[in-house]
Order: sequence, then C-alpha cells, then structure tokens
Amino acid sequence: MRTLPLFQLPVFLFAATAFTQDPIKVDPKHYKVEIDNPQVRVLRIHYGPHEKSVMHEHPAGVALFLTENRSRFTMPDGKIVERDWKVGDAQWTPAETHLPENLSDTPLDLVLIELKGK
Repeated sequence: MRTLPLFQLPVFLFAATAFTQDPIKVDPKHYKVEIDNPQVRVLRIHYGPHEKSVMHEHPAGVALFLTENRSRFTMPDGKIVERDWKVGDAQWTPAETHLPENLSDTPLDLVLIELKGK
C-alpha cells in the first residue's frame, strides 16, 4: 500500500475540496440554510433578475419552486442546460455540480431539500 508523504496531504485535501463547493460557503448571497439535521438540509434560494452564481454542487433532493422562472445551468464540462418552472412545481433533482443563472426579468425563489445519507 502506498501512502502520501505528509507534505502532499494538504495539497491533496485542497484539490479534493476545490471540486466540492458548498453553495452556502461560495455563494451566501443566494443561499440560506433553513434546516440542517442528520437527514436533510433545507435551503431557501433567491436570485434577483438575471443574477448568476458560481460553480457549486448539491446532493440529490427535491426542489419546490415559489416563482415562475427560466434558468441556465453551466456544467463543469461546459455543457449548458436551460430549465424552466411554474409556481408550485416540485421536482426531483439528482446530485449535480453547476453554475446557475436566472434568465428571467423576475426573481427566482425556491426551497431545495437536500437529502443526506445513503
């Protein structure tokens, strides 16, 4: 079994966390924690018209849309996906890393219930 020299460990840990960006830490302007327990983390998400985030990730969960909206998601590989929702829509969201952008002239508001565990 090969082990990392101690001086390489901090570099390895930094590189691993660079790919796993928590939206609460990298974009607190748009993301607020409402509930956080061992089973779920509930986020309230608000983007003003045409606001954009930074690349971050979410585990699988359920999104509940409070406003009608159209958004663009840029994926780590550069692929772009556009999605739209109506008020009251509920949607299963698989785990994903993305950079979202509100394409609408109105705010985007939703509640995201992130699932923890297996």
